[in-house]
Amino acid sequence: MNAMDRIIVALDTPDPSVAGEMVQRLGPELTHFKTGLEFFCSGGPGAVEALQDSGARLFLDLKLHDIPNTVAGAARSLAKLDVWMTNLHASGGAEMMRAAREQLPDTILLAVTVLTSFDEKTFQEHVGTDASVEDTVRRWSVSAREAGLDGVVCSPREISTVRGELGDDFLIVTPGIRPQWAAKGDQRRVTTPSEALQLGADYLVVGRPITGAPDPREAAGRIAREISEFEGSD
Repeated sequence: MNAMDRIIVALDTPDPSVAGEMVQRLGPELTHFKTGLEFFCSGGPGAVEALQDSGARLFLDLKLHDIPNTVAGAARSLAKLDVWMTNLHASGGAEMMRAAREQLPDTILLAVTVLTSFDEKTFQEHVGTDASVEDTVRRWSVSAREAGLDGVVCSPREISTVRGELGDDFLIVTPGIRPQWAAKGDQRRVTTPSEALQLGADYLVVGRPITGAPDPREAAGRIAREISEFEGSD
């Protein structure tokens, strides 16, 4: 996998035209993009298809979470869009994850573990648990693997735990990537691209350091060079 292919650009906008312009601006070197719930609610399936038609391999980040039957129905509808990658919340349980897997046999399906907006203290207070973020991510990742999912979304701080528990053939997609030259933003469990790769990440989700830069193509190139330099040093 080349350096550009490891980058998934987060298109954090509800405006399909703005997202489409960014895809055109960064392509054809960058092909992996992520859109989320706000975008999908604004533009619907047609906006997703338009991005795909423009050359984007799309990670549709909807974080499905409901009873198994409802998630199965949503997944069945998503299958018609033929996206590259999508996800659901691991906290929904194994039965819910299996229901989605059955409806999306040809899509990379990931389990979201603990959101990167949580730190240890706020996670434990919110959930009402003494379990650490790391152990929770580990347990949910094992459950996702047993349910037939392809991998997980986890913060950089839990990558090595997941990789050590589940091996090299389990995908790890990591948000919270911030180059040293970029602002931290509202994510708390963050790290640099090279650090995340060293820990064992497969794909790096990068949003504002690229899309908010004066020159997004140049910013993406800087991150790709950091990835290349790390991989060349192995």
